[in-house]
Parts: sequence; C-alpha cells; structure tokens
Amino acid sequence: MQKNKAVVFAYHTVGVNCLKTLLNHGFDIPLVLTHEDSVSENIWFNSVRDLCSEYQIPFITPTRLDDPQLILQLETIAPDYIFSFYYRHMIPSNILMMAKVAALNMHGSLLPKYRGRVPINWAVLNGETKTGATLHVMEAKPDAGDIVHQKSVTILPDETAYEIFLKVAEIAASTLEEVLPDLLEGHVPKRPNRIQEGSYFGARTPEDGRIDWQNDAYYIYNLVRAVAPPYPGAFTEIDGKKLIITKAMLASLPNRLINSRLGLDVVDQRIYGFCGDGRALLISQLILEADEVSPSELQQILFNSTRE
Repeated sequence: MQKNKAVVFAYHTVGVNCLKTLLNHGFDIPLVLTHEDSVSENIWFNSVRDLCSEYQIPFITPTRLDDPQLILQLETIAPDYIFSFYYRHMIPSNILMMAKVAALNMHGSLLPKYRGRVPINWAVLNGETKTGATLHVMEAKPDAGDIVHQKSVTILPDETAYEIFLKVAEIAASTLEEVLPDLLEGHVPKRPNRIQEGSYFGARTPEDGRIDWQNDAYYIYNLVRAVAPPYPGAFTEIDGKKLIITKAMLASLPNRLINSRLGLDVVDQRIYGFCGDGRALLISQLILEADEVSPSELQQILFNSTRE
C-alpha cells in the first residue's frame, strides 16, 4: 500500500475529525490550509490549528487562494489528493486540478439534498427526520460532483441543530474511513450526484433567527431548534429588548387561551409563545442579555410595554 500525499483544507470539528482519520491511516500531509478564527464568532468547535500544532503539521491561513506564491507552493507539493473538510471558501478549479487522483469534499447533508451553506441548520428548520455526511468529488459548482460515499443520521423531533451537528461530525469521519481502503489504492468509487433531484440553500445570518409569530407553531419550534445555542438563537423583541428562546416545546392549550395575542405571554406562571395557527410553544428557557428571564420578570417587561 503506497503512502498518499494530501493537501487538506480544513476547519471546525469536522475538519479535525477527518484530518485525524487521514493521519491514522498513514496519509502524508505536507500542508493544511485553515482559517483564522473570527473575533465576532462564538468559537465552540474544535481547532484545526491546534491539531496541526500537536502533530507538527505545517499549516497556513491564507486570505486569498489565488495568491501566486500559494499556487507555486501547491504545485511543488504535487498532491495525490486534495481534501476539503468544512473549509469555508470555494477552492478554485486551478487548485482542484492539481490533485493527481481526486479532489474530495465532505459535506454535511445527504446530497443531492441541502447543497450549499449550513445544511444541518436548514434540515432541522425544515423538519427533516434524517440527514448525514457525504464525501464527493469537488467541482467548480458547489456540492455538485459525483458522490463517493455517504452515511445518514436520524434527526429526532426534540434535537437541536447542535446535537445533530455532533452526530454528523462523528459520522463524517467514519464516512471517510470506510472509503479509505479504495482511496489508498488510488481508486475513487463514484456514483452520480443528481443535483436536479436535490436542493440548494444559502447562508444564514443571526437576523434570520427573528421569530414571526404569525407563522405556525411547528415552524417556529423548528426555528428554535435550528438556531439554538451555540448558534445565535431564535429571538423576539419587546420594546427594543431582544429575548432569545433557547428551549421550548410544542404545547396544547385550553380553549380559553386559543385567542391569546400573538407573541410571548405568561399564563399560570409559565411562559408561552402564541403562534399564528392558534397553537403555542411552552418556553422553558428565555434569555435577555445572557441572563435567564423568569415568568414574573417577563410579566414586568410586558406590563411596561403596554404602559408606554
């Protein structure tokens, strides 16, 4: 079995898990490309930089992938494989073509469904019951190349996107590991990625967590799950105060409450969110400026808002 040379573009926990998998199976990794952590981002995931330092693997954090010095460096390495594991930028075609055998990416969905950005969050928001990880050939078009291997995980009704991410991060490594015997022999199994049968979703911003209480309860519940911490959270505003719902469940209400006004309210010392379809969420954790809001505190906020 030959020792394959790989250049790896990696970030996040998936990057760490998959990079470890390559190292454990004898890949020669002369260079890793990763990102500088953003000071504006909540860094809750594992660090590729730390892993590279631990294993004494050379790494760089380029801001441009079209830099002539970088191109020369990659050409000099002449990798058998190029891997991308949760790297956040599209890799130019001229770099992908440097791979003697293949350029492969690990994507956090069951392609062709949920091509594009933050696929796990979108899957939870849309009420999917399963997702997974897919290793596929990289092309100029995002997440469009042939599928090499994929595995699925179940999405339970009460799981958050973060909990699903942990599942996907684990099976991403096993998805890679199961196909490594072929890759180490220079063989890349492929089947068509029928993108016309799938879907594409774009990036999400913290503002996308804003709750429209006219939506139905199931949609809002899924939004809470999809952006629950460590993501920015689903939120509503009362008099400029940003209230983040971090934990909730679908609730059945007595008939006398069906016509309650939309939005947050307190009933029998419990916090509810009343939705556009006449149903509600029972909210077990509500946050204001990093502190948990009690039912009585919310009542005071609501009382003050009606006085102004």
